[in-house]
Amino acid sequence: MTEGPLAILGPGTLGLSLAQWAAECGLETRLLGRDQLHAEAGRQTIQHRWDQAVAKGRLSPEARREAEDRLTARAFAREALEGLSALLEALPEDPASKGPALAAAAGWGAPELLLLSGTSSLPISGLAQAAGLSNRLMGFHLFVPVPRMAVVEMGVAPGTPEPLVARTRALGHALRKRVVQVRDQPGFAAARMALAQGLEAMRLLEDGVATAEDLDALMTLGYGHPVGPLELSDRIGLDLRLRIAEGLAEAGEVRFLPPGILVSKTGEGSLGLKSGSGFFQWDPQGRRS
Repeated sequence: MTEGPLAILGPGTLGLSLAQWAAECGLETRLLGRDQLHAEAGRQTIQHRWDQAVAKGRLSPEARREAEDRLTARAFAREALEGLSALLEALPEDPASKGPALAAAAGWGAPELLLLSGTSSLPISGLAQAAGLSNRLMGFHLFVPVPRMAVVEMGVAPGTPEPLVARTRALGHALRKRVVQVRDQPGFAAARMALAQGLEAMRLLEDGVATAEDLDALMTLGYGHPVGPLELSDRIGLDLRLRIAEGLAEAGEVRFLPPGILVSKTGEGSLGLKSGSGFFQWDPQGRRS
């Protein structure tokens, strides 16, 4: 990929992981936050991760310096979009925040700016319509941690021009990912498959079929999954899982009706790793305790 810099809007879990990896892959990368302090705090988090990687021998000091030189932090504003080739929105899974941000980016950026959403569940066509970006927005669902996950799910809405698809695919390859193109729909493909398994595991737990530990062991030890569906749900966040399930169920897909245990845990504030408890207990370092 020989185009200009990539901007990542939102220094959250996805945004930080992608910004780190993009810089390591040789891309000029701009991390955009709600203000300069917000963006700079994200850049410092990435620098700390690089320090740890060097200390553990996973990254050479020279490679770290080169990656750091490629990463800048700026407030999300018109001047921050000058000269950009692509912008990926990595905001929370809420159309109310994503839509206005994408509309602003389209207004501030050049007409040829490639606009991407990192959503894992919201239909691209709906986001595009809300932001006034008909046939201009692409889905670019990366998996966290981005440096370790070797695939990106590219959601393509009907009517999207082929040159945009080709540019998005080229970006995926520049990030050293296998690009899987899927038809635009709620949940794309990956989230739907993972959610279906997670919801079934919750129903089995709710019915007392086995413990959470044993249900996950069947999938990790029996099928070779790196983590079980209940631990994965904790890592993703039970509130996000519930939102996606409710959205699909409201669209008429009754198989995604959320189990009572998911509704109750979310209502209690047991959201998984980020709250310290979900189907499992988690320590402040993100390890099961």
